[in-house]
Amino acid sequence: MSLLAKLTSNSRLAKQGVMGALRFGKTMRVISPRVASWALQRRKPSAVEVRETVEQLGTTYIKLGQLIASSPSVFPADYVEAFQDCLDNVEPIAFKEVFKVMQRDLDKPIDSLFSFIDPEPLASASIAQVHAATLVTGESVVVKVQKPGVEDIISTDMNAIFLMSRVAELISPNLSKDSITDMVGALYQSMADECDFIKEADNLENFNHFLREEGITEVTAPKPYRRASSKKVLTMERFEGVPLTDYEKLGDYTDDPAGVLLTGMNTWIASLMKCEVFHADLHGGNIMLLTDGRLGFIDFGMVGRIEADAWQAIFALMRGIDSSDYQLVAESMIKVGMTAKTVDVNRLARDIEELIKQSNGIQPGSENELGDGVNQLIMEIAELGKAHGIRFPPSFTLLLKQFLYFDRYTQQLLPGMDPFSDSRVNF
Repeated sequence: MSLLAKLTSNSRLAKQGVMGALRFGKTMRVISPRVASWALQRRKPSAVEVRETVEQLGTTYIKLGQLIASSPSVFPADYVEAFQDCLDNVEPIAFKEVFKVMQRDLDKPIDSLFSFIDPEPLASASIAQVHAATLVTGESVVVKVQKPGVEDIISTDMNAIFLMSRVAELISPNLSKDSITDMVGALYQSMADECDFIKEADNLENFNHFLREEGITEVTAPKPYRRASSKKVLTMERFEGVPLTDYEKLGDYTDDPAGVLLTGMNTWIASLMKCEVFHADLHGGNIMLLTDGRLGFIDFGMVGRIEADAWQAIFALMRGIDSSDYQLVAESMIKVGMTAKTVDVNRLARDIEELIKQSNGIQPGSENELGDGVNQLIMEIAELGKAHGIRFPPSFTLLLKQFLYFDRYTQQLLPGMDPFSDSRVNF
């Protein structure tokens, strides 16, 4: 290694050391008074108090909170419920800081790419900020820019996450240490992928390629503009329309909002098997009804992958819940989950039947099957699986979360529909 390379490497290590110390100090300033208060009161913090602390700590911890919300087979039910509301919308940073990132990360002068960039952000999250812009070639676009220092913050925080794992073990003594290690690894990989906008551009192109191959014209995703993109800057086609959850305005764009929802649901289901990745964050803000009547899927920073046999087992599990076939649910749970011991499938089936009968009479297709009721039932089934030594993989919880989103949209636009028996849904 040359002297210059050594000096550069040492300088970066020194910078990371300083940033790490500052970040650790900030973390301790947030955590210490809360821990002291809980200790003086001789009580454990509530799940909501932990969530509020996590939100104040920012980027990495918010993502950890969202992972907890999606992992009912690993974390206690009250934590899974509390972290459903873990927020990822934060105060925007100054536009001059955004512009500096663009100048550093794009290999061309900004004015050779953009004729206009709106200094007021459209949105601001923990990792990135989004601004409206116009390319010099005239296209209306949005520019997603990674916030300064995010990767260094994530790298520094990951060590502290292991400390958080220890706290989680204290909260739940029966928690598997191996499962926490897996979760931390999954979190790091997920966040690393979210910080690489080149991968997100690949995800967009893969999804649009899937749509073209399948001849699906009613659904689209933003086109990425590679010339104006990089690892920390993603320039995409701008969509005009309303979120799928803006039920009052949907009628302004289509005479058949229920049909639009069915198209979106069937497209997403098809992508599970026919696209390299599936969209794994289908909250209302990420599905838009566009002014031309098409459905737009946006924000492909969080995606998932699933093997054919795993998807078949998950579908069978959900079909079993829907049809009250408890034996099928038990067999599917064993196929989907990971376990180091032999599971008594008949005993598991009996326990599932008892659990569902005690769940306030929730039956598929009933009014009680609105979002929170289904979510609670899934968490209880996951807890039951854990008691039998079954731990579900991340792909399972990612898929379940997306189906819960669709369940909420269905209850608004197609009330009473049973997706597992409705011929309009292409499972």
